[in-house]
Amino acid sequence: MSTPSCRSPAALADVPERSFYRRVLTWSFAFFNSVRVLAYLPTIWAIYASGDSQQHSWFTWLTWAGANTTMALWLYEQNSRRVTRAVAVNTCNAVICAATVVLILALRS
Repeated sequence: MSTPSCRSPAALADVPERSFYRRVLTWSFAFFNSVRVLAYLPTIWAIYASGDSQQHSWFTWLTWAGANTTMALWLYEQNSRRVTRAVAVNTCNAVICAATVVLILALRS
């Protein structure tokens, strides 16, 4: 008798509960990361409105932009060079983080 942990990955993919879990996980990822893009906007607005970016680290935002960019590229390559929801969401996160870096640096010059 085989235990669930001994099943092959292909066999696990066919289990209805796992299929449902993967769909829920995919949509949850897309939802929360999309909301994250919107959550950046108040910070960008606050920096712009105050005209003072000294309390924000451009290096931190650049690191987040790089992490999101490389994740998007990694996902793109892992999915046979297809643009999936995960690729699109990580790309959006990278763009908004890069825009924040530009704003921070623009206000410091």
